[in-house]
Amino acid sequence: MSDTAFITTGEPQTDLSAFLDPHGGNLQAVRGLLHEVVDLVTEYLAQADQRRVIPLEWERIETSLLAPEQPVSQKSLLRSCRTLLSGSMNPANPRYFGHMDPLPSTGSIVASLVTAAVNNNMLSHEMSPIFSELEQRLLRELAGLFGLPISTAAGLMQSGGSLCNLQALAVARNTKLECHTTGIAGRERQPVIFASHLCHNSIQKSAMILGLGTEGVIPIATDSRCRMCPDALQTAIQRAHQNNQQPFAVVATAGTTVTGSIDPLPEIASFCRENGLWYHVDASYGGAIIFSEKKKALLRGIEQADSITFNPQKWCYVTKTSAMVLFREMKILTDQFRIEAPYMNLHEMTGETNLGEWGIQGTRAPDIAKWWLTLLQLGKSGLGQLVDLGYENSGRFLKQIRKREYLELATEPEMNIFCFRDTRSRPESSDLARRNEQLQRYLLQNFNTFFSLPQFRNSRWLKAVLLNPFTTDEDFREIFEAIDRFNPSR
Repeated sequence: MSDTAFITTGEPQTDLSAFLDPHGGNLQAVRGLLHEVVDLVTEYLAQADQRRVIPLEWERIETSLLAPEQPVSQKSLLRSCRTLLSGSMNPANPRYFGHMDPLPSTGSIVASLVTAAVNNNMLSHEMSPIFSELEQRLLRELAGLFGLPISTAAGLMQSGGSLCNLQALAVARNTKLECHTTGIAGRERQPVIFASHLCHNSIQKSAMILGLGTEGVIPIATDSRCRMCPDALQTAIQRAHQNNQQPFAVVATAGTTVTGSIDPLPEIASFCRENGLWYHVDASYGGAIIFSEKKKALLRGIEQADSITFNPQKWCYVTKTSAMVLFREMKILTDQFRIEAPYMNLHEMTGETNLGEWGIQGTRAPDIAKWWLTLLQLGKSGLGQLVDLGYENSGRFLKQIRKREYLELATEPEMNIFCFRDTRSRPESSDLARRNEQLQRYLLQNFNTFFSLPQFRNSRWLKAVLLNPFTTDEDFREIFEAIDRFNPSR
C-alpha cells in the first residue's frame, strides 16, 4: 500500500489526511486531524458566552487561500477552521435572541459527523438503506403525535421549511385541481390560496413557482393578536368565487415569524371541510409545542390538517437543516407527486420507497439522523421540558417589559417570541424606527445582546426569540437596565 492518501496521474499527494484510506493505512493521520477539529469546535462552543453574538469584525480570508493551486498544510487547514468560527453567528451565546436559531444539540452535532462520514444519499433506498427506513418510520410516528392517522400518514424531510411548504402546496394543487399531468395553463378560473397576511414569504414564493403568481395568494386580515380572522377568511372565499377564481387551499400558521402567533386552527379546519379546500398548517416553529403536555392544546385543530410543515431545527435544537412535511394520506403523495426515476430500483419490484421520487429534492443528506439522535438524547419529555422552559423565560421577559411603560408590545405573546419597541421618541413612525435601530446597535455593541429588527406595521421593532436554556434572570435584568439607560445621540 502507498503511504499517501491517494495517487493522481502525476505526483503522489503528500497530505495523508485528504481521504481516509479504506484499508486503514492512514488512520492515525485522519484521526489526529478530526480530533484537533473536535477540540477546536468544542472549545469554541464552551466559550460561546465570551464571544460576540454577531461578529462585528473577523479575519479576512487570504486571497491565496480561496482556491489554492497546491494543497495547504494541516496547520493552515486548522487555521482556516478558526477563521470560519470567528466570523460565524453565535446562537449558543445566552444573549442571542434575534432569530429562530438555537444552540445545537450535541446529538445532532454527532449525527452530522456520522452522516457526513458515510455520505449516503436520500435519493433512493439503495443509496441510503437505514436512513430511508428511519425517515419513513420516524416521520409516521411524528405524524401520529400531531394527530394524523398513523395507518395512512407519511412524510419526508426537506432542506428547510420553504421547500416543505412548496411540496405541500404542489400536492394540494395537483390533488384539488387534478393537474398532476396537465398543469394549470389555460384554465378559465385562476387558482388561489388563502393565507394570513403575516404568513411566511415562502407561501408567496411557492405560488410563484407553482404558476399562480404571487397574487395567487390572497392575504387574510388578522386580529389584534396577529391571528387570521375567520370572518375575513369566509368573506375572501366568497369573493374569490364571485371573481371567477378557484380556491383550492388555505395555509394556517402556527407560529408567525415576527410575533409567534397561532392562527385559529379549528375554525380554519372547518372552513376547509365546508369548502372542499386543502388545509395546510405551517407549524415550522410552533410545531414543537406538541411535545409540551402543558401547552400542546394551543395546537388543537392541527390534527385535521391535510399536510403539516415542521422544523425541528428551530425549537427542537437540531442543527440545520432539519425540516419535514407530513401528509395525512401517503397515497395522495404517491398519486399526485411521485415521478419514477428509471435508473433506480422500482418500488413495485422491491417494495421499498425511493424518497427522491416523492420529494422536490433528489439528492439530499440524511438529516433524519440528526433529528433521531436528538430525540434519543432528550426524549419527547426532554423536548417538552425545553418548550416549557421557553414559556417560563417568556414570563420573566414579559415581566420586565410590563415594568416599563415606554416599551410597547406589538401583540400579547402566544409563545416565546416577543415583538416590542421603545416608544421614547416622537410618535412618527420614522422617529420610532430610528430610535429602535439605534437601540439594537447599542445593545449589540455594548452589551453583546442581539435582537433582530423586523419591519412591522410600517416601522421597525425589536424581536426576541427566547430559545437558549442558559439565559438567566441576571441576563434579563442587565439587558433591561441597559435599555433604561439608553439615550441615543441626536
